[in-house]
Amino acid sequence: MTLLDGISLSQAIRGELASEVDQRTAAGLRIPHLAAVLVGEDGASLTYVSAKVKACEQVGFRSTLLQFPESISEMELLLEVQRLNEDPEVDGYIVQLPLPEHIRDEMILLAIDPAKDVDGFHPENVGRMALGLDAFLPATPMGILTMLSRYKVETQGKHAVVVGRSSIVGLPMAILLQRNADPGNCTVTITHSRTRNLAELCRNADILIAAAGKPGFITADMVKEGAVVVDVGITRVPDVTRKTGFRIAGDVDFDEVSPKCSFITPVPGGVGPMTIVSLLSNTLLAVRRSGR
Repeated sequence: MTLLDGISLSQAIRGELASEVDQRTAAGLRIPHLAAVLVGEDGASLTYVSAKVKACEQVGFRSTLLQFPESISEMELLLEVQRLNEDPEVDGYIVQLPLPEHIRDEMILLAIDPAKDVDGFHPENVGRMALGLDAFLPATPMGILTMLSRYKVETQGKHAVVVGRSSIVGLPMAILLQRNADPGNCTVTITHSRTRNLAELCRNADILIAAAGKPGFITADMVKEGAVVVDVGITRVPDVTRKTGFRIAGDVDFDEVSPKCSFITPVPGGVGPMTIVSLLSNTLLAVRRSGR
């Protein structure tokens, strides 16, 4: 069993990004600037956004965190998005989801300039991705593809099963795995909460992507020998033995499943770090596209 170590791989890629920033600086070119919009005081979202800002600093990017109270109106937030669209100093930005109930996610995402949509959530980028055209890829699926590529995991002709159909992970992951590329060329099955014989489908998977958001959902009896298992789940589970009062759990029962796998990601330390470094890669791509 080989551990797909997102921490060490993301550190290596951060080194590559930092090197390119140094080269850009020496050539008098623009340094990438990523902005992050956070609404409210959700602890998990704040931790995640703070990690993104810290990652920017580590590779030499400029970063800005814009935090607004949960009471901000939809119109006020749309005006902030428009300001970021028009700000020539910002190359890319993200709006951290979920947003408060009184703000429609889709309205905010539609307002983002696709050229600055480094999260890859705007319909224009999603559509271009589906057509195999140049686009910002969603950060988590992009990170998984990078991991499969760098660890030389064979995907050609394999049966990939994706558990979960979210627009952020499940659907784009399925699209990317079936494309005529490397990694890619998989036969893909998308499963979800209404899927019949889910366990049987998972057992047939050469590559299993678990993105259901249910801690410990994938057990050993759902995984075949030699499978590649990628655990996207990250849930705070109450744990009185920890100082924090919780532990981070994935969708896969790691202790049960890992002995059966050829490759598997840990949680934490697997997909999460790759998501952040993919966001940085997209921001650098935004600068390259701008020609500045």
